[in-house]
Amino acid sequence: MSAEIIDGKAFAEAFRGRLAVQVAAFAAAAKRAPGLAVVLVGEDPASAVYVRSKGKATRAAGMESFEHRLPATVAQDELLALVDRLNADPAVDGILVQLPLPGHIDERVVITRIDPDKDVDGFHPVNAGRLATGLEGFVPCTPLGCLMLLKDRLGDLAGLDAVVIGRSNIVGKPMAQLLLGESCTVTIAHSKTRDLSSVVRRADIVVAAVGRPRMIKGEWIKPGATVIDVGINRTEDGLVGDVDFAGAASVAGAITPVPGGVGPMTIAVLLRNTLVSAHRRASVPYEKGSL
Repeated sequence: MSAEIIDGKAFAEAFRGRLAVQVAAFAAAAKRAPGLAVVLVGEDPASAVYVRSKGKATRAAGMESFEHRLPATVAQDELLALVDRLNADPAVDGILVQLPLPGHIDERVVITRIDPDKDVDGFHPVNAGRLATGLEGFVPCTPLGCLMLLKDRLGDLAGLDAVVIGRSNIVGKPMAQLLLGESCTVTIAHSKTRDLSSVVRRADIVVAAVGRPRMIKGEWIKPGATVIDVGINRTEDGLVGDVDFAGAASVAGAITPVPGGVGPMTIAVLLRNTLVSAHRRASVPYEKGSL
């Protein structure tokens, strides 16, 4: 068997194209464009590249991009004061503080300072609670992007056996909640799960988000399963995922590549969340199934 390659890059490009049309419709109705504010603290090269990519994608979609760059030595109170100003700014619909932050800043304090209704990253405890209890809120971008890819490939997910490998607040836990919401039978596994291979082998859906290169072996994959690889690991061989791609692709029904799979979906969903926030804040109606 040779797995179908799930092209996240192509899916994200098409999705952003549809979003641009909806952004234009919103702007016509609200007399303003949606606005996304991104805060970068310090000069981490990977974060800087990511922030530039977000800004470029935001402007390409017809949204306003507000970038705030602060030195790595900035005091926590100064960063919190900026968040307060963005919370109060009517032109800002979404706020994203790029992680990680320097060690002297408490990330949890900063995240919880963001207005939950502008928390387009979906990291605020209020939004985590909304997701867990089935209420409307913002979902972290990467797991929501994964769900979009899964539903595009498989359609109805009800009754499927899903294993999420990883238990982070950013990917693993919200991914499991989303799959539960689709009526999957969900197992959360991690690096300390006993007999992990047997747990993975029974899954119709495997979402790997553990942060270890090629940890998930091809022989662990159930024939015909759909594999979503969230991992991005730098190795001597270049960027690789958490799944042994060559081995898994020989047995899976479909698999995301690294790069070009899940990664492009994260920014696309960030734009989607910002547009949803703009609609809610401006009281401009939209069809929920369209975003």
